[in-house]
Amino acid sequence: MCDAAIPSLLEAEKLERIVAAGRLAPSSGNRQGWKFVVVKDQALRTQLAVAAHVQKSLAEAPVVIVACAVEANHTMGCGQFSYPVDLAIAVDHMSLTAVEEGLGNCWIGSFDEQAVKEILGIPEPIRVAVLLSVGYPDVAPDASPRKRKEDIVVFDRWQ
Repeated sequence: MCDAAIPSLLEAEKLERIVAAGRLAPSSGNRQGWKFVVVKDQALRTQLAVAAHVQKSLAEAPVVIVACAVEANHTMGCGQFSYPVDLAIAVDHMSLTAVEEGLGNCWIGSFDEQAVKEILGIPEPIRVAVLLSVGYPDVAPDASPRKRKEDIVVFDRWQ
């Protein structure tokens, strides 16, 4: 469970550092093919929570950052679309900065993209990749279990 919410304001300086971390993140070819919609309005956050299948952290957190790809068709040299990777890096930078600022945050990947676009006026062909709730946690969640290194790391060749 994500817990990035108690209904309090988020200091502007902390939010600025979080957004700056996303802006400064590396991207494929340094294209920076993204736009971040910072949602502070309570009514909009409540609508986003519904679009995200009632994710309460979206309604309760003082800020939701909506990570959008403005270059959804760009591919990297390996043939993969760059926006999922680029936005994952940028949102991870924001997430880590939020933690460094003493805040909680939650990645939300389960949402109705079209509904989010309608709520926030995001045009086609922009893609919404991630919603990130940010706020002061009311509890410190236990760490999620992780696989053993031996189960996920191999050296030199697939084994």
